[in-house]
Amino acid sequence: MNTNNLSKETETQLINFFNTIIEPNNFAKAIRQLNYVIALSIIREDETGTMYSQRENLEKGFYWLNELAEILNPYLDVR
Repeated sequence: MNTNNLSKETETQLINFFNTIIEPNNFAKAIRQLNYVIALSIIREDETGTMYSQRENLEKGFYWLNELAEILNPYLDVR
């Protein structure tokens, strides 16, 4: 796991992004919608017998996007 902290500039840009461009919960929703489309595309490719050449990268991206969505707007939080 990476333990590097974000630079102050990066923190400022992220805060500005979520304060002026899109709210965190709406961004999380967009991530989840994108992940749905990605998953559906993979399922369809498997049904037709074609394989996505970057499957490992796609799986990692899918995982990390889900993690980010959960940080921004916990949806799967079990209490």
